[in-house]
Amino acid sequence: MLLLVQVLVLNHINFLGYINPYLYVLFIILFPIKNNRMLFIFLSFLIGLMVDVFSDTGGIHAAASVTIAFLRPAALKFSFGAVYEHQTVKFNAIDTGQRLTYMTILITIHHLILFLLEIFNFSKVIFILKNALFSCIFTLLLCVLVTILFSRASK
Repeated sequence: MLLLVQVLVLNHINFLGYINPYLYVLFIILFPIKNNRMLFIFLSFLIGLMVDVFSDTGGIHAAASVTIAFLRPAALKFSFGAVYEHQTVKFNAIDTGQRLTYMTILITIHHLILFLLEIFNFSKVIFILKNALFSCIFTLLLCVLVTILFSRASK
């Protein structure tokens, strides 16, 4: 469902010429922790690749998705600490600050890699950082809004 929303609706949103929301990262953020890690990385690659196919972006979404899927355990450990080590993370029961920290880490890494690969010119570092920052903020707000709406709907 996230993939369809991304390619049919969100890929056509372009605020101020450079702000794009990437809601599909919510799949990587909320994927169950106890599942097979190799399967998770492969599924992250597939969702990134599908966004690349529909966006004609040549693999940058797949690379960014695989990177955050690989770095996700470190972000979980940093954000949740001992709760993650004991495999007892329940996103609806976790403190909002910890959840925001976790989402911010992964979304920021995703966007930095995405825009670095898209622009691929170190002389445009300020432009890359500006694009990543504003898209990151917009994506984070959208992800938080979607998680709030669907967590209330399931209760």
